[in-house]
Amino acid sequence: MNVMSPLRIFLLASLTMLAFAGNSLLCRLALKEAHIDAVSFTSIRIVSGALVLWLLLRLRDGRQPPTGNWFSALALFVYAAGFSFAYVSLPAATGALLLFGAVQATMIGYGLWRGERFGVQQGAGLLLALGGLIGLLLPGLSAPPLSGALLMMAAGIAWGVYSLRGQGGSEPTRATAGNFLRAVPFALLLSMVSYPLARFDVAGIFYALVSGALTSGLGYALWYAVVPHLKATSAATVQLSVPVLAALGAVLWLGETVSARLLVASCAVLGGIALVILGRSPNSAP
Repeated sequence: MNVMSPLRIFLLASLTMLAFAGNSLLCRLALKEAHIDAVSFTSIRIVSGALVLWLLLRLRDGRQPPTGNWFSALALFVYAAGFSFAYVSLPAATGALLLFGAVQATMIGYGLWRGERFGVQQGAGLLLALGGLIGLLLPGLSAPPLSGALLMMAAGIAWGVYSLRGQGGSEPTRATAGNFLRAVPFALLLSMVSYPLARFDVAGIFYALVSGALTSGLGYALWYAVVPHLKATSAATVQLSVPVLAALGAVLWLGETVSARLLVASCAVLGGIALVILGRSPNSAP
């Protein structure tokens, strides 16, 4: 493994987190400002991401085939579809928080199921994070739509499963390219079934292409380039910035307002997850 300078690691990690946050902003922008349906956005995102990752592999490895498997591809598709449908009704910042919380909850829950034991700090962090999510979803004027929230949490669980299945892989970029390629038939089938409801315009197609090719395809490739140079806790903790970046972008570019409820829930969820991650011992399950 080539050694990267700290500055290069910081820059690549920052670009990756911006790309991940950009996915939320692009999807919300496409569904709110442009005229494209969630299914078309999902299909274009998956197809363009698969194409970019395939081209990257050809340039890097020549004729080496992509890897991956069908179950992981299905999890990837469920994440992408649930993500798009959730953003029909959810603000970008709320959606990013729910997604990130569900991903981390899935992976932490898997660690508990595998026998990982929590200390006092981790137990307090888990309760704090759960309390934040419950507080965000309680009925009230500023509560997000329940259907959108459930869809986003389902997307987060699917992405958590996808991430867990990919842990320890020696060539994650090849696996991701293969999973994207295998997800294309699922996306096209969904598009065929919902064809009478399809609608799209140039702006919507553009946002979907950018989301698939840049913030998904190239974003994942960047992440896999930098993550071997990070400690496990650092790699997990740096992702705490994604909902914050999404919230800032939503305020700046989408005109969304950040409610007091969202601020309190964000502090509770992200702070609780940070306590869990940073409190793990070196021998803990990943």
